Amino acid sequence: QVQLAESGGGLVQAGGSLRLSCAGSGRTFSNYRFGWFRQAPGKDREFVASVRMIDNTPTYAGFAKGRFTLSGDRAQNTVYLQMSSLKPEDTAIYYCAARPFPASTTTYDYWGQGTQVTVSS
Repeated sequence: QVQLAESGGGLVQAGGSLRLSCAGSGRTFSNYRFGWFRQAPGKDREFVASVRMIDNTPTYAGFAKGRFTLSGDRAQNTVYLQMSSLKPEDTAIYYCAARPFPASTTTYDYWGQGTQVTVSS
């Protein structure tokens, strides 16, 4: 059974940093893409970043470029989202997801439970 477990969320002041982790279990993820999404209260879920585990190539949403860094550790089946220069508008529940890569669809098959990130002004 595939499971994704996020950790590292919390409360931080604006301008601070947090590192989120997502550990996968139940299979190997060498040929998978891991993604991070977030959902703020009253808003739709939005894409943050993703990474191909096979070559550790990341992709970022515009708001994440220059502030967030996503990396993967294939040996540990874990990805890390380093977030810096955090803003109050980054406050949201952050979700980790995974899907095979390449694939005929961009739908993510597996999701974690989410971790709360709160940035105070």
